[in-house]
Amino acid sequence: MTVNLKTTYLGLELDTPLVASASPLGRTIEGLHRLANAGASAVVLPSLFEEQIEYDSYQVHETLELGAESFPEHATGFLPEFEAYNTGPEHYIDLVARAREELAIPVIASLNGATTGGWVEYARRLEAAGASALELNVYFIATDVEDTSTAVEQRYLDLVAAVRETIDIPLAVKVGPYFSAMANMARRLTEAGADGLVLFNRFYQPDIHLEDLEVVPNVQLSTPMELRLPLRWIAILKGRVNASLAATTGVHSGEDVLKLLLAGADVTMMCSALLRHGPEWIRTVEEAVREWLESHEYQSVEQMKGSMSQASVPDPAAFERSNYMESLITYSTPNV
Repeated sequence: MTVNLKTTYLGLELDTPLVASASPLGRTIEGLHRLANAGASAVVLPSLFEEQIEYDSYQVHETLELGAESFPEHATGFLPEFEAYNTGPEHYIDLVARAREELAIPVIASLNGATTGGWVEYARRLEAAGASALELNVYFIATDVEDTSTAVEQRYLDLVAAVRETIDIPLAVKVGPYFSAMANMARRLTEAGADGLVLFNRFYQPDIHLEDLEVVPNVQLSTPMELRLPLRWIAILKGRVNASLAATTGVHSGEDVLKLLLAGADVTMMCSALLRHGPEWIRTVEEAVREWLESHEYQSVEQMKGSMSQASVPDPAAFERSNYMESLITYSTPNV
């Protein structure tokens, strides 16, 4: 029996549910070819950051104002240097165009930021460059004590609506899990124009260097344990929101992919696993998925997708409060 692994995400028909999410592996056309050759059914490009867009605008302004130097601080500059970034806006747009031309799989561009700013204009330009879809990677942490949850949510919705009004290609929104009413927010994001939801954005946490007494970045790759959060919410949202559902964070193995598909994910996105094992790990995961489907007599991914969602299982509350109590009761203390 030949198992059909095809799935549909954002209206795009994909050969498998295995998508390479934004990572350093996709910074170059060579890296993107390697991901495609390894079996990725689609690629999400590393994000174009809001700061890069602002820096690009600043560069234009600086050129126009060259020689003005109307105040002392001008000589030192106000924005950080971006030489360390691999791409600027123009380079990024060129990468999208070239990837779209050379790859046989969908190329999803990504914008990372928290304000409307230059997003709308660059969303239009990425569409013109040939992006198959656009992912808004909304990275906003409400640290102002005056910010209300209503204002924060509206900020997301306004951003999605503004971009949706600008482009015709499919639009996905990658969000964090920290909304007090996640299900309601998911529905409102789709009503604002999102064709898909990517669950969840993994906010990187800073650390403190004890010797230098400096706040430093500390990037930690995900682990399979982090799968539980997107698994739970995809199972809850399946069939309740009119949007494609993508799972990211904690996807490392064929087993992880299968659990997410059963919960209702349309695609699963891998980053950390590919950084650890290389792009060729996609084939290992694909084979594990195929073998499980065959051994359990499934004919296709579509046949099993969502069969363990909250709406489909005999005990829907298992995804909610009762599971918390049961987990505590059934936990066994390990020998120490």
